[in-house]
Amino acid sequence: MRISSVVAGVALAALALTGCGGNSGSEGAAKVPDDPAKVKGDLTYAIWDVNQQPAMQQIVKAFNQKYPDVKVSISLATFDQYFTKLKTQGSSDNLPDVFWMNGPNFQLFASNKQLAPLDGLVEAKQVDPANYPKALNELYTLDGKQYGVPKDFDTIALWYNKRLFAEAKVEPPTAEWTWADYKAAAVKLKAALGPKGIWATGDTLGNQADFYPAMLSNGGFVIKDGKSGYSDPKSIEALQFWSDMVKGGFTPNAAQNAETKSQDRFFDGKAAMMWNGNWVVSAALKSPHKNDFTVVPLPKAPSGDRKTVIHGIANVMSAKSKNPEAAAAFLAFLGGKDAALIQAKAGAANPAFTGTQTDFVNSAPQYNLKTYIEAAEQYAEPYPVSKDTGVWNKLETDELVPAFGGDKPMSEVAPKIATKMDEALGKEKK
Repeated sequence: MRISSVVAGVALAALALTGCGGNSGSEGAAKVPDDPAKVKGDLTYAIWDVNQQPAMQQIVKAFNQKYPDVKVSISLATFDQYFTKLKTQGSSDNLPDVFWMNGPNFQLFASNKQLAPLDGLVEAKQVDPANYPKALNELYTLDGKQYGVPKDFDTIALWYNKRLFAEAKVEPPTAEWTWADYKAAAVKLKAALGPKGIWATGDTLGNQADFYPAMLSNGGFVIKDGKSGYSDPKSIEALQFWSDMVKGGFTPNAAQNAETKSQDRFFDGKAAMMWNGNWVVSAALKSPHKNDFTVVPLPKAPSGDRKTVIHGIANVMSAKSKNPEAAAAFLAFLGGKDAALIQAKAGAANPAFTGTQTDFVNSAPQYNLKTYIEAAEQYAEPYPVSKDTGVWNKLETDELVPAFGGDKPMSEVAPKIATKMDEALGKEKK
């Protein structure tokens, strides 16, 4: 993902498909012919993560061993631009044949009949929903039809640089850390490493990696029963925690993050710790400081509770693919065990296919990646979405994130966002 942070750029999809043509999409994904020799054609596969591109290329290579007459071209766009590009392509019925989809945008594309449902593939037992976590199947289901084949799933944990902690003479994080411990360590790290141009944290101020887990851990919520949780006192307290981290100079603000992504600072050895997802493992392995990193569970909220959101990318197929049989064959392959193992062993992502997560954990044993699996099993909550998630994601991006570290307290900023979010949620019901 996540994502990569799901918050950046996601809101653009809210307007992506409004009024677009092509509402007579396919009634079911094409079944894959029994004879691979009959499957031919050119396909485009759209993704947004350059760190995962090598693993996706390996998957294409493995696919071509069975389907040599299908040419798959990978189309890469940065996450900030990815859904903008899909918006343009969707409005002209020219979406990629197969592409990555996330939870916040899924319902918009599916409700506008831009995605092919999996009926044909499931009936032919070429895709089996039982192979993936139930929550992810449900995330990519609309009106009783499943449209996405879960690719991976992610949770959030605390990364830290062992060398920098030792250099600063600060005790490293443990599974018993609290928010107070996190801030106390940041104070010491800033004092020891700040003069050397090293930040205490490389937190991104993203919703999935930072403030959603904090809000949930503290007993707040993002959305519940069609209502915003931003005016809840527990949510506000969690948001103020992050605002104080920025105001104290421990965490870069939004403008500084725009210049250099905070997670890049961490992997460049210029930040000592950060909350982040398992989608950054491949980036960690490419870092010249790769042997300095490891992972522990997120710090506990003042209540003693700890929560993370769980989300996952799905592979989807365009309802207007010009090569539906080849696209269906590739989609089915992407959803299989072989593809899952390729991305797991490459450390590209934690695969959604049941039974393959161990290979992901073993891809980088020095990072204690089982932390992410345990988080999913023990204290994860579903990523919050609605039909037009992008509308209120834009409020987070435009109004909340820039307010971190500002002069206005979150007790003033967050309720105003809640009011606008409730207005947007109300429109979804009309």
